[in-house]
Parts: sequence; C-alpha cells; structure tokens
Amino acid sequence: MKVLKFGGTSVGTVESLLNVKSIVDSLEEPAIVVVSALGGLTDRLIATAHMAAEGDEAFRENMSQMAQRHFDIIDALVPSEARDSVTDIVRRLLQQLETIYIGTSMVGDLSERTLDKIVSFGERMSSVIVANILDNARHTDSLEYMKTEKWFGKNIASRNITDSLIRENFPLPLAQTVVTGGFISRDKDSGDITNLGRGGSDYTAALLAAALDADLLEIWTDVDGFMTADPRIIPNARVIDRMSFIESMELCTFGAKVVYPPTIYPVFHKNIPIKILNTHNPSAPGTLILDSTASLEECVRGVSSVKKTAIITVSGQLTNNVAEINSRSYNAMARKGISIFVVAQPEAEKCFSLALSETDAEVALETLREEFAPEIQKGEIASVECQKGLSIIAVVREAIKEVKGLGARIVNTLLREGVEVKAISDGASETTVAVIVPEDDNDRALRLVHTACFG
Repeated sequence: MKVLKFGGTSVGTVESLLNVKSIVDSLEEPAIVVVSALGGLTDRLIATAHMAAEGDEAFRENMSQMAQRHFDIIDALVPSEARDSVTDIVRRLLQQLETIYIGTSMVGDLSERTLDKIVSFGERMSSVIVANILDNARHTDSLEYMKTEKWFGKNIASRNITDSLIRENFPLPLAQTVVTGGFISRDKDSGDITNLGRGGSDYTAALLAAALDADLLEIWTDVDGFMTADPRIIPNARVIDRMSFIESMELCTFGAKVVYPPTIYPVFHKNIPIKILNTHNPSAPGTLILDSTASLEECVRGVSSVKKTAIITVSGQLTNNVAEINSRSYNAMARKGISIFVVAQPEAEKCFSLALSETDAEVALETLREEFAPEIQKGEIASVECQKGLSIIAVVREAIKEVKGLGARIVNTLLREGVEVKAISDGASETTVAVIVPEDDNDRALRLVHTACFG
C-alpha cells in the first residue's frame, strides 16, 4: 500500500488535476491520497482574512473569486452524477467561510484561533473535490484523525492519539482509494481546529504512511526531484536519482524546498522509502530517498544555501573548552526554541560561532550574553557579537568526512575568486561541510562550490 501526497501546484488547475486523476487511477491497488488546498489558495485565504479584519470590503470580491474557482473545477471535472452533491458540500463550506469573514470584519479582529479555522477550508474543499474526480475513491476528513498539542507555543502532532485514530479511520487492506486533506487538525483537548503549519500536508502524509506501515510514500510536486543545486541559480544542476534520509533532511534544512523537513522523521524511523515525483512530468524517474546511500560513489550529493543568516561569535579564553561552550550554547538556544544551523569556526583563534536565522539573532544574542554573564564579568569571555547579512553554502553527502580535503578545496575556490569566507564548519557534522559568506555573494558562491564539487 502506498501513500501519495499532491501539493497545491498539483491540484491547482483543471490540467494538473487531470494528471492527478491519471496517476491515481492507474495504480494497481487502492492507496491513500493526501491533497493540499488548490494552488495559492492558502495564501489568499490568509490575505482575505486580514482584509476583513482591517475593514476592507474588497474581501467580499476575494471570497467570490475563490468560490467561483472551486465551482469551475467541479463543473469541469466531477462526473455529472456526483456534481450536484459535491457542489452542495463545497457551497456549505464556502457559506461557513463567508460567515467567519463577515464576523471578522464586524469585530475588526483576527485571532489565531479564527485564522486557523479559516485556512482549514482550503483542504476541506479540495479533498472532497478530488475524491469525486477519481475512480472508486472515498473521502475522509483529516479533522477526524489528526490531533495536535501545544509545544513551545506551536501545534505539533500528538503522535499516540493520531496513530491510533489513523488505524481506526483507514482499516487495512483498503477496499478503495481514500482521499484526505493534509495540514489541518484538531487540538486533542479543546477540539479547536488547528493546523500543522506550512508543509503540514507532507507531514500528514508521512504520519499516515508510518502509522499504517506503508510500502512507499510518494510526494508529487512540480519538480522532477531533488537537484544537485537550485536550477534557478545553476541551470546545469541535475536530478539526484537516489539519496539517504539524512542527506535529504540536511539539504532541506539548508534551503532545498522540495520536502518539508519534518516529513522525513516518521517514515525514517519506519524505514519507509520516499519518492519525489513531478505531477506535470509523471514519466520522470524522480528521486528515491531510502535508508542509506553510502555505497554510491559520488563525492557529493548536493549543494544548497540559506540566505538571511546571522552568526553569533563568542570570543575569549573559555572558547578553548569546546565541550562546555558548545553544550551551554545549545541548551540556551533550545530553551528559547531557536534552531542552530551549524557550529562554525571563524578564522580568528579563540572564537566559537553559531549560525542561525536572522529572525532569531537578537533573541539569541541576548540569551548568550545572559548565559555567559559570569564569564564575561571575569574576563574569560571577551565579547559576544552578532553579524547579519550572511548566507550558508552547505555541501551534503553521507559520511562526508571520508571526502578528504573537501572543506579546504571549497574555501580555496571561494577565496581565489574573491568571495570572503566568514567561517567554515568542517568536521562537526557527519553529513555537511558549510561555509558562511556575505549574502550578496550567495549565488556566485553557490555556482563556484557546485562547479568545484560536480565539475
């Protein structure tokens, strides 16, 4: 049994939905199909909500256009015998949505709870429509089985409850294909509608695959697979035919927006392969993600980059005690819910640097100055400083330490072409060598590193 997930670009138009129908209807056995909202709809639902809250009456025209888009797709693709019932279901959902928008406009306020409810309508409508476009398929509402709880102020899947409800709602073997929306969920305690954030449909599909011990998770999107680099920057980047779970997680962490990173964890622990495929080019072989690719001979699997990065550099005698400063820094960041991209070593001696998102930089700087306040007072730490406007260029491969001299080769390549290297992380990770460069040099640095690795 397979789980297939189709993103917004796969269900955004009549043409792309015909591709979805062809792909699913040609399967040899029933599957679970997870769909996102129609392409671009979630952004429009959010924008319209803010318009309503601000008293902009144009929200009504937006609402009308969103409704018409769904009705046009129903008229074009849903068989005549089911068209009236599907139209009624979608119309009722749209009426509920309009009522919420009107209420938001009247009170002039948009709470998190209200916005969560608003954005849920995208998947609730698209999944009903897709279920009725396919041959021999039924619909299941993800609100019935996806349960969340709060963690650091965010909604995360409550795994034990969710897994149990998934098995109840999807009894195996499947008698027919089941279509469900991703992304949306309910709080396990209050029952309020919540969501899993951007990429939540990928994550829903992974949770379904893991709970049901699927044979394969297919992520259908608008690219042919993972590429050796961003093809918008490097036109000769090629599709990576196979890669490991770890490699895919690292490339996603460092900017490759093919899969939502948390997607990989549930199936990784069950050793369920993932295949990345292109809805608009279904004959392309795609990228297969599996347990290990250590036997493959390529020097490097891929190169990616993250802009809007900052580094916080701790200088002074205490940095000689790597274990202590590393542990305390990571723990301090974790308490604030801040993710660290890499630990980097600047050229200067007696320094320790953390690379993180610019949006977290000020809080991180204050947190580290508080953490090391006693050492700063004693003079064991001379300074804790932040530099913004940077990019991370990450080179990824499982067992990358076996590629001798890679970090030095990358740095020398960049310096030779006049790109300043602010810091390097080489040896701290089993899968990644990373260099930090000025953001203005991001694209040029990415091209130089890709050429150094792939020729």
